[in-house]
Amino acid sequence: MTAWGRSAALGCCVALAVGAASTRAGALDAPAGVPDPQRAWQHWTLNCQGCHRPDGSGSAATAPALAGTVAKFLHVRGGREYLARVPGVATSPLGDADLAEVVNWMLWRFDAAHLPANFAPYTPAEIGALRARPLRTEASDLRRRLLAQAGRADH
Repeated sequence: MTAWGRSAALGCCVALAVGAASTRAGALDAPAGVPDPQRAWQHWTLNCQGCHRPDGSGSAATAPALAGTVAKFLHVRGGREYLARVPGVATSPLGDADLAEVVNWMLWRFDAAHLPANFAPYTPAEIGALRARPLRTEASDLRRRLLAQAGRADH
């Protein structure tokens, strides 16, 4: 194979890998507040999915499920704040801009069906202010109360 042929083959492989990753990240229809879905997916993969699992199903032993429930918090008073103050978000090593992008991506990726029609994406400033007051031991009880309220709001 010639040098040009190897270069073309390598370029094709790279393009296929990036295309596959972009499809996983949902780059084709990026939501507001997610300027780079690929980057958000990478941050999710490296910082969140170890506990919440790739499909957002979570586990009782590690972290709660996000799939089909996470955007429900946006329908109840205190729910928006809760999402930015849970320990895994508030203590994330990501900067505020990257974290806002991941949270917005996560809402869209795992629970777009429950996003409010008037959803305003999290901003870096909002994430920064909320994560400064992280939830600790009270996070689980607050989660249960907020989801119970969201369940009543569905009816």
